Amino acid sequence: MNNRRCFLAFFLFCVTALLPAQSNNEQEREWTVVRVTGTVRLTGNANFPQIVITGSDMQWNVVREEMNKLYDLQHQTVTVEGEETVREIRYANGLLSGRILRELRNIRIISIEEYTGP
Repeated sequence: MNNRRCFLAFFLFCVTALLPAQSNNEQEREWTVVRVTGTVRLTGNANFPQIVITGSDMQWNVVREEMNKLYDLQHQTVTVEGEETVREIRYANGLLSGRILRELRNIRIISIEEYTGP
């Protein structure tokens, strides 16, 4: 019984020590205004669709609340202005994965280039 209490106390200590490191609260993120040009694409699957804008050398994920603005513009090249945040993706053990996630919110469409096909 005493071993069980010691294990529970140790487990709770470890969990609470890791919580602040895993926080991804939006208030803590730094958002900067950017202008992005790229092709609008739909990624993900039926349950978790994601709209992304793919530029020449990077990709921006559009936050879920803004996806409806760009949904009908798939396969078209657009220029948008919005707020961007950049985060490094970490594995569950806290190590960096080497991947960077760029997110856009508060999007305003500047221009649309019609899709002409391949």
